Amino acid sequence: MRAGRISKAFTLAVAAVLALGACTAAPPAPEGSTAATASPGGNVTVLEPSPFTSFNPDSTTGQGATNARIDYATHSGFNYVDNNLKLVRNDKFGTYEKLSDKPLTVKYTINSGVQWSDGEPVTAADLFLEWAAGSGYYNDATLDANFKVARGNAYFNYAGDTTGLSQTSMPVIGDNGASLTLTYTKPFSDWETALGSTVSIPAHIVAARVGLKDANALVTLLQGIPKGDPAAPVKANPELRKIANFWNTGFDTKSMPDPSLALSNGPYLVKGITAGKDLVLTRNADYNWGTVPTLDTVTVHYTARPEAQIAALKAGKADIASPALTQDSAAALADAKSGGVQTQVGASLGFDQAVLNFKGVLAKPDFRTAFLKTVPRQDIVDQAAKPVNPGATVLDSFVFRALQTPYKESSASNGTAAYAAADIDASKKLLAGATPTVRVLYNKDDPVRSTEFNLMAASARMAGFNVVDDGKGAGQWLPALKAGAFDVALYGWTSNPTGSVQVPQVFRTGAVSNLNNFSNTVVDQLAGQLAQEPDSAKQDALKMQIDKLVVGAGYGLPLFARSAAAANGPHVAGVMYSPVPVGIWWNVWDWKYVK
Repeated sequence: MRAGRISKAFTLAVAAVLALGACTAAPPAPEGSTAATASPGGNVTVLEPSPFTSFNPDSTTGQGATNARIDYATHSGFNYVDNNLKLVRNDKFGTYEKLSDKPLTVKYTINSGVQWSDGEPVTAADLFLEWAAGSGYYNDATLDANFKVARGNAYFNYAGDTTGLSQTSMPVIGDNGASLTLTYTKPFSDWETALGSTVSIPAHIVAARVGLKDANALVTLLQGIPKGDPAAPVKANPELRKIANFWNTGFDTKSMPDPSLALSNGPYLVKGITAGKDLVLTRNADYNWGTVPTLDTVTVHYTARPEAQIAALKAGKADIASPALTQDSAAALADAKSGGVQTQVGASLGFDQAVLNFKGVLAKPDFRTAFLKTVPRQDIVDQAAKPVNPGATVLDSFVFRALQTPYKESSASNGTAAYAAADIDASKKLLAGATPTVRVLYNKDDPVRSTEFNLMAASARMAGFNVVDDGKGAGQWLPALKAGAFDVALYGWTSNPTGSVQVPQVFRTGAVSNLNNFSNTVVDQLAGQLAQEPDSAKQDALKMQIDKLVVGAGYGLPLFARSAAAANGPHVAGVMYSPVPVGIWWNVWDWKYVK
């Protein structure tokens, strides 16, 4: 995944997606230095908190932070986002240009010589398959109140938002299969990152796996299938279903699969996977359509606990990590400096929040407000955020960050002022003697979330809530969140660094990242307008309206923005902190081994 890709899957704690501008303070330079010189070749070891599970991070089963980072290292595309949150075009891969504003028309052209690791060229067929999955073009499904298919068909289980690509007509392939042209039926604010930031899924492999001759046959088949119409659903197309089913889960794996399912078109190749233990990347010797890496191999190990990550760095058993920042881990990083560990700390695009489920016990508005009245946000900041960042403050917006110009105006008018401090008496009055039982879901392996839960639970119990600790381990809490198995959930979004269309992905009725059954017709309308609005000032006005409506509905409460760290040992150079979702991986091609 290129960091600028709008609708790549959320990876909770997690890359998903609120509409944020690129307003993040530059991180300080690394602490410490080394007189050693970098040399070509060599291996570095990276620690990630969760195991790799899929070569398709765009699918609902394949989304995840580690999957997205491996995808980024092994695939290439038309652009990426750097550590200053600037969109950088990769003209060595190909070019894209806006041919027209009315209608919005964009042409993508892949350069000659760009190829998959099996020697097959990357072509417009690969872009076409990406469009097919990300547009929802063929779907004719109608969803029920639980956002399940009531009639019709939903084919590709795409984990991103389809707002932009759903407004395109059938793409046109040209230049002997090297180009693809998209025409939008409506203006789209985020057109530049809607398609091809990373080309991850080889169409010729999908074709072979579903019994088609080649990628061209796949495209021909898809071109012959009409656009789905939920008002007039038709019988499921078996050939389309077969293609979509393989796209949905065919690339999921916890161990090294058939090599055809692990193809690369980026700087590195996946050489081997040991389930739950490690993954090894090796340099793609053919890659020259981007910055060419110098490392021979990158080994990825899985270590969930930040203290264990830091200990491994200090002991020389690992070279690179992004340990979650807590009071203990910050102290451990400071101590590790004596062992040659360098640390960069900067603002992140992630923030913590308490989100209420609109189904179940908190469906009652008074109960939602009563619970929110008990949330001790300042205490949470004091005990969970300030030990890492003394300047941390309560976050008062779901849509804006404090460094953005509209933040002060939106936070002053969106209604969060009513929850500036816990008000137990007001909560008791709303409960009127009731003692609702609420299940609070969070990642119990995250010490920050554990602190948040303990403070929140103690306060809510004072008002009369029966709070159930439903915290789960790192591998269990996310499935529970996606299943809606909670009344209150503590989790964070890592906001995408570019664009505005991410807002619908979280707040629109039935959206893929709408995890708490929130539904508001006015928010749906505003989110739709936002996706089409090219003017930044008008975008901010729409976001402010959404911010106010979300808070007013009792959606939950934002808590605080997180800081993040990048740490590396003395045997690697080129590691640079970035707030983008892929973090330190953003410039993986610049990493070098230091003797």
